[in-house]
Order: sequence, then structure tokens, then C-alpha cells
Amino acid sequence: MTTKMRSEIAEQPAALRATLDALLPRVDEVEALAARTRHLVFVARGTSDNAAVYGRYLVEAYAGRMAGLAAPSIATTYKRKIDLSGALAVGLSQSGRTEEIVETLAWAKDCGAATVAITNGGAGSPLAQAADLALCTEAGVEEAVPATKTYTTQLAALAVLALGLGADVKADDLARVPDAVEELVADPGDLDAVVEGLAGVAGVVVSGRGMAFSTALETALKLKEACYLHAMGLSYADLLHGPIAVVDRDTPALLVAAGEGPTLPGTVALARRVTGAGAAAYAVGGGAELAGAATAALNGPALPEWVAPMGLIVPGQLLTEALARRLGHDPDSPRGLNKVTQTE
Repeated sequence: MTTKMRSEIAEQPAALRATLDALLPRVDEVEALAARTRHLVFVARGTSDNAAVYGRYLVEAYAGRMAGLAAPSIATTYKRKIDLSGALAVGLSQSGRTEEIVETLAWAKDCGAATVAITNGGAGSPLAQAADLALCTEAGVEEAVPATKTYTTQLAALAVLALGLGADVKADDLARVPDAVEELVADPGDLDAVVEGLAGVAGVVVSGRGMAFSTALETALKLKEACYLHAMGLSYADLLHGPIAVVDRDTPALLVAAGEGPTLPGTVALARRVTGAGAAAYAVGGGAELAGAATAALNGPALPEWVAPMGLIVPGQLLTEALARRLGHDPDSPRGLNKVTQTE
């Protein structure tokens, strides 16, 4: 059986190539718009919110700008106006039609912010129309409810945004991403072992830190929506402040890390702590060091840390699709969910 979700996971290398080809020539436009701003505010929900977490870490760690996640209810429910002069507000919506996000981005502009839209909905979508600058991704139609290629192309757009903000990174690293993703689709690692390890549990803790934190959150969300697992996405720093008490023989940990970077040693130490306590620790990425400390491992991309999240999510997507089928669920149409979610 080939699900729509599995097919769309395999379409990600092409979607990333098309998105980067479309957006990299627009770095100068981002730079011009951002010149009058000092900090960033990301406006998103759901999977797009997880992408925004990557954007926040990226611009803070490499572009030297403070960034935060907006609370849309301030605009839509409390209807309070605040001073956003000097802010660059970035609205993310895969469809470009989530009314709450469109309304909040328009509110941000009215509060004095410069605005950017990141959407797969095209230049004619309401979100793109509401923004000063629209960075439209090239994922194509996505039919499965769980977002895959629309998420990775959002990350690509955020990487382009960071370049426009003057991030201290090598732009050439982006050219390596599609091939790295293609390799992970072909060989995600010990997928069967991790699927079987999660097939008999009700919950799992998914943890990463820094650039990998967004991947932990997004992987947890996918496992919730398609596999109906009680999946908790946490920074490992927060995990160690109490929630690690839930990790035991019946609640394994899925630990995410790039193959390099300052958060890798802490992730390896956490894997050893989890297995030392008699629980299972499944690795996603982290190279040979994390794999050696884990019960079983999924491969990560051979990419620098700043672009690694575009590859790190792929094993989590493949795990979600395979585990859903193993549990007898249809990953394309999770119960109670629609492709576009409207909130008030």
C-alpha cells in the first residue's frame, strides 16, 4: 500500500529544489524590507508554528535578532493594539487561507510592523495579499492531511528569510539539502525497529534542543495526529526539569539532533540516561555517537546544523506513516481533522 502521505514525503526533494530556485533570487527583497526592522514576530498555528520555532532559533543564533512567537488571540479575541514599530511580522500558513493568521498579520501591519507571508497558497492567497512581501513555496498540491512537503518547504523559505536578514551562514549549504533529503527517503535507518518499539506503547517523549527543537515538536505532532499517540514534544532542557519522570519502560524517548553542533553532547547524555534507567531511547540523527547511545536509530542528514532540520524531520515523517499503518490507521485522513483548520 502506498499512501498519499508516503508519496508526498518522497516528493520533498523536488519541492525543495523548486522552492529554493524560486526564493533564493529574492534575498535582496527580504533585505530591503527588513532594513527598517530590529526584531521578528512569527504568526502561525499547528505545523506552521513548529516551522516558526525553527525560524526563531535561526534568526537569533545566526542573524543576531530577537524573535518571538505571536499570540494571535491578542489580535483576534482580545483585539488589543500594541506597538510593533521596528518589528518584522512573518505569517506562516500552508494554505494561506487560515483566517486567524491572515487577520493577525493584517493586525501586525496596522500596529506598525513590516510583514512577510510564507505560504504554499500562492501569490493570490489571502495571506500573501495581506503581506508587504510574499515568499511562496513550491510544494505543489498536498492531499494527505498530515503536512510533509509543505512543512519542509516552509523551513526552506525561513532559511532564505534568514539570509536576507544577514545570517552568518554559508548560503551554498542550502544547495545540499534536496540531495540529503533524497538519501533519507531512500534509507531512513532502522525504521522497522523503531516502529515495532512504538507499536505497543500509548505515549512517547520526543526531545531535541536548539535547531532540532522544531523537529521534536513537529514529529510529536505528527505522531499525535496520525498515530493517536500521546506524544510530548519538549526541549531536553525542559525535559530534565521534571517531565523526564514519565520516561519509563512503557514511555520511550525519541531523541533528535543534528550530526554536529552544541546540542549534540547533551542529547547523547540524555540517551544514556534514558537507557540507563531501563527505558528505550530511539535516535533521529545525531550521527554515530547518538546512535551508539540509543536502543535503535534513524538516520539524519549529512548537513550543517543550521539546515539540518529540513532533513531531520524526514525520518519522523516516515516513522509516522509506517507506524500509523502498523496500528491500522489511515495516515492520509486522521480522524477529526481537515486540511485547513480555522480557529477563532
